[in-house]
Amino acid sequence: MNTLSGPSGGSRPRLDRDLIVQTAITSIDTHGVQGLTMRRVGQDLGVAAMSLYRYVSGREALLEAVVEKLMDGVTARADAVGFTSWQGYLQVLANEVRRVAQSHPAAFPLVASRHPAIPWLRPPLRSIELVEHFLATLSDFGFDDIRAVDAYKAFTTFLIGSLLLEVAAHGEDILSVDETLNEGEAAIPEQDAYFDLQQAPHVCRMQDRLSQDTTEQEFEIGLEALIDRIERSVSQ
Repeated sequence: MNTLSGPSGGSRPRLDRDLIVQTAITSIDTHGVQGLTMRRVGQDLGVAAMSLYRYVSGREALLEAVVEKLMDGVTARADAVGFTSWQGYLQVLANEVRRVAQSHPAAFPLVASRHPAIPWLRPPLRSIELVEHFLATLSDFGFDDIRAVDAYKAFTTFLIGSLLLEVAAHGEDILSVDETLNEGEAAIPEQDAYFDLQQAPHVCRMQDRLSQDTTEQEFEIGLEALIDRIERSVSQ
């Protein structure tokens, strides 16, 4: 491994973007999102904060990279576990995302609160790779576009909401994670050009339905399902 000399003559891993992002995640695990600064990451790496700007343009860009790193590999791990039905797929995927939340509870709220890669996506989710994988997999299991999108909306609303409550129950702050404290020019997505939709043909094809805000309907459907579940439990 390439190394640099440390202040006391020791060695440390050579600085690169991946090391900076991983150090930022470790810092968030310890100090929370609001405690993350370029200065602190630099101190943890034993370098001046200015050295980091060669790799990330500031705190906002670093937070974007943290979310990308957290969600990186979720779909690959789901495929590796394997599934033979759409029900099995949802279980595997949910548990993989939950694993991220449990491993990094302080950082996980960023997944729901950061700028979506595609602004019109409802509900917003930072990882378009995950959305594309979800829609493609359900399509392979025979879902038409309408049912695939409806399943995405219901699944994402339940999963993210449930996991945010879970990390909050462990004392993590899920309310102020998106407070801007920029220390550079971050590449924050503001338009579709931020993500090449050619990489996500299912998302592109289902854009009209994905962009519809069905929050009220989802709430009512979810509430009815919950009441039915409680009713069945009481009647047993």
